[in-house]
Amino acid sequence: MRELLQNVAMKMVDWAMAATVQPEPSQSALRNCKIISHRGEHDNITVIENTLTAFSNARANGVWGIECDIRWTADLVPVITHDSCGRRLFGKPNQIGDMTYTELRAQIPLIPSVAELVAEFGTNTHLMLEIKDEHYPQPQKQLDILRDHLEPLSPGTHYHFLALDPQLFERVSFVEPKYCFPVSETNVRNLSDAAIDQSFGGLTGHYLLLGNALKERHAQQGQRIGTGFVSSKNCLFRELNRGVEWIFSNDAVKIQRIRDHHVQG
Repeated sequence: MRELLQNVAMKMVDWAMAATVQPEPSQSALRNCKIISHRGEHDNITVIENTLTAFSNARANGVWGIECDIRWTADLVPVITHDSCGRRLFGKPNQIGDMTYTELRAQIPLIPSVAELVAEFGTNTHLMLEIKDEHYPQPQKQLDILRDHLEPLSPGTHYHFLALDPQLFERVSFVEPKYCFPVSETNVRNLSDAAIDQSFGGLTGHYLLLGNALKERHAQQGQRIGTGFVSSKNCLFRELNRGVEWIFSNDAVKIQRIRDHHVQG
């Protein structure tokens, strides 16, 4: 019920923002903005989130980055899926962490591995990799495995890490903190403090919660903020007009087309 009420509230905010006319941003702001597709371009009917098809759809439409979630199989293969269970998206009650990778591919073949993600998208689409809060049976080994998978790529250039809990960045300590971004929900001030105290790259969260004062606070530290979930032209223009560069969206292809339409030359 709480999640439902939150979703309704966010929809109402989005409707209000979409109806609030904003001036067109500068060409510099339009050119510099980087749109990130949240779990890829999907509808969870014909195309499922966090699949190679969803990511390909975003890339094919010129979207700069994709946000995706990392979990682990029982035999320590990192895979891309938001949920710990396959029920919501695939009608399978299986827990991802209870299956080997071979079993996972047999039961839910659409869930890709991190190796597949890196091979297909690592050097042509920016990866925003979210670390999930789950049991790590062999944390050092898992750190080594993930580091090896990402070794062909450069942090900052090709990927960043995200996490709801900053302590999870210990799982990816092979990268400098500046490549890690906490994701705020309602705990914005606490995570803002953590980002500054621990020299993270900045902060991400809902556009309504990351106001101008907070944005300037992080800018003074040489940090950036990324805002989601932008779903309309006026919301996009609002964010670009206040200097936000990273734009997360569940409608990234639509937002990319709006941006491209307004870029001159």
